[in-house]
Amino acid sequence: MKKIDMLTPIGILIGISMVVFGVVSSGGMSGFLAFIDMPSILIVLGGVFGTLCVSFPLKQLKNMGRVGKQAFQSKEINVEEIVGTFVHLSEKARREGLLSLEAELEQIDDSFVKKGILLAIDGVEPEMIRELLEAEIAAVEERHARGRSMFEKAGDYAPAWGMIGTLVGLVLMLKSLNTPSSLGPNMAIALLTTFYGALLSNLFFQPIAAKLAGKTEHELFVKEVIIEGVIGLQAGQNSRFVQAKLKVFAPVEKRKLEEKREHVREA
Repeated sequence: MKKIDMLTPIGILIGISMVVFGVVSSGGMSGFLAFIDMPSILIVLGGVFGTLCVSFPLKQLKNMGRVGKQAFQSKEINVEEIVGTFVHLSEKARREGLLSLEAELEQIDDSFVKKGILLAIDGVEPEMIRELLEAEIAAVEERHARGRSMFEKAGDYAPAWGMIGTLVGLVLMLKSLNTPSSLGPNMAIALLTTFYGALLSNLFFQPIAAKLAGKTEHELFVKEVIIEGVIGLQAGQNSRFVQAKLKVFAPVEKRKLEEKREHVREA
């Protein structure tokens, strides 16, 4: 079940709040309003969007919103629950055989786990199971990398378009030195486009790309745990051995806590 990843909007809000606080505390509301310039915003946002259109196909760009949404969602993937599931399945498989696991598939939501168990039930060799599941992991990693690359590129392009806007503003300013009334707006374009580009890159595009990379890394790690569990099922390994093998993938803190509980039970 997916939940809202509150750290992402909170982090963005904190960053924006610090910028607003710095501006308002120095120049009041008039100082804040001085940082709002529509031509500068359009140069940066329009330029970034244009370069993304050149860099990526339309089909991929249509998914940018859906990909970015993942940074604001948190999908609970509990390694301990996966270990418990495979321990239960290995016990049943040793008692009743691998075919008995078909009845358990309806209670499993993860399609990757289901695919692995079906391969084990069908009697596919462990090496082939690993090869097939790792091929799917590679496909997932490649798909996530393509989606993430749009935000990485946007993070690269935004400061560049900020500098382009700065050059536009400087040219306009130099051409209107004899018109004092136009110096202010042109100077605003020259400075604020760099500000907008840096802000978008460092507070939005690059952090979202980093968050997506972290989520992908965790998802692939969990899939590796699942592969080991499926191989254990297919090989008919003892449930205790399966548990001991998969427990090494659990966080160190939780492993230590579990060990303490086992010592308490033994005492």
